[in-house]
Amino acid sequence: MTLEELFAPYGLKAPPLPVRGITLDSRRVEPGFVFVAVPGVPLPHRKPLDGHDFILEALRKGAIAVVGERALALPVPYLQVADSRLALAHLARRFHGEPDRRLVLLGVTGSKGKSTTASLLHHLLQGAGVETALLSTVALRLGEEARPPMGHFTTPEAPEVYGFLREAADQGLEAAVLEVSSHALALKRVEGLAYRVGVFVSFYPDDHLDLHGTAEAYFGAKALLVERSELAVLNAALPHLERLKGRPHLLFGPGGEVWGEGLREEAEGLRFTLHTPWGSGEAFLPMLGTYNLDNALAASAAALAFGLPLEGVLQGLATFRGVPGRMEVVQKEPFRVVIDFAHTGKSLEAALQTLRRTTKGRLLLVVGAAGERDPRRREDIGQVAARLADKAFFTEEDHRTEDLGAILQAMAEAAAREGGTYELVPDRKEAILRALSEAREGDTVLLAGKGHERTLERGTLALPWDERAVALEALRALGFRGQGPGPGQRGL
Repeated sequence: MTLEELFAPYGLKAPPLPVRGITLDSRRVEPGFVFVAVPGVPLPHRKPLDGHDFILEALRKGAIAVVGERALALPVPYLQVADSRLALAHLARRFHGEPDRRLVLLGVTGSKGKSTTASLLHHLLQGAGVETALLSTVALRLGEEARPPMGHFTTPEAPEVYGFLREAADQGLEAAVLEVSSHALALKRVEGLAYRVGVFVSFYPDDHLDLHGTAEAYFGAKALLVERSELAVLNAALPHLERLKGRPHLLFGPGGEVWGEGLREEAEGLRFTLHTPWGSGEAFLPMLGTYNLDNALAASAAALAFGLPLEGVLQGLATFRGVPGRMEVVQKEPFRVVIDFAHTGKSLEAALQTLRRTTKGRLLLVVGAAGERDPRRREDIGQVAARLADKAFFTEEDHRTEDLGAILQAMAEAAAREGGTYELVPDRKEAILRALSEAREGDTVLLAGKGHERTLERGTLALPWDERAVALEALRALGFRGQGPGPGQRGL
């Protein structure tokens, strides 16, 4: 596409120069790119960056045009807009040839359970012969081909979203499952997308208030997915449900059209009777945690609404290999080692309660709290750790530019108020080794907070990180072998 064609809908005359890419990150600019200057998001804990301050850097790197919100005179074509983020999404969609028109889109949002539900829905569709892409926190997939996730974002920026969908469409895939965060909806990363099915899994009103400000604004951001979907699959326990039921919908959970009966949690997973408008059947999901029933119901409802037969859904549930970093068992004997992404008080509480039910000995915990995030999170984690773990090792988890010692001290003070047993071990690798070295037969060690993530943020650096590899290395150093490859992973 040429610059002239890209800017035509805006009425800006531009030369027919070939456009090689679009970005809002000046570090990614290459010759032939269009740079979109986006004002930063104001958050309580840090001063936002402003893309307008990086225009000269983008020009030095070869940007052939700039988009921004200020009145500027530049030596390249400049498109002034009222909303740079909105323009970024529309330009990215146009640049990539509106790939969403060639795919059936299924979106998944929620405070908790998005990644598992999206991954399970992708698995169900693939198992039924529907070639499907997956864009989620934990994985990118083009059919069965796996790609590494795009950094820390649940949903990447619009150029990456549309670029991924373009690749899926060009490969002839039929559908795409997108994990859609409230950040992505509020910050217009998925503008222009419409969904055949939109799934709203869960809602916790005290999440992400540093961005949204109020629970009402947070809910409103997630509700945008429902508004853009032909059919909404909704948790019957959601607040403000009447507000969401104004369009075609399917409810799951108690009181809904899709629900589970007779839930039994076994060592290898969950068994229940799945009831749906398409019939009923006995289901098995090889995942730990009774809370995964909601994720199974959500994915099943979406798959059935898409057109999959009930028998195919039941077979797909039983063959699901799990999600990397979500209750992922690294070692079973003589003590169990589990990796989970739990990084808030509520999610950590659910993880510890789940593991307690099947732990014969002590429950040991390695956990941190992220810097440049709501400070209440570290207190919640400290309190939950003290109440539900026999011993906690408080350590780093992306402290970024905040003082790690202060974060650990806040967690320790919260744990001390609950009478908890804990150690402060700033280095995460050392903390994991310390916890594993204390474990005895029948114990469970939970490594919480990092899950699938592939970086550890210290200061301004994003260092390579693989929680599973670190755990396996520590186990080998202690004379254990671990369980080998995890879900969707190769052996180490």
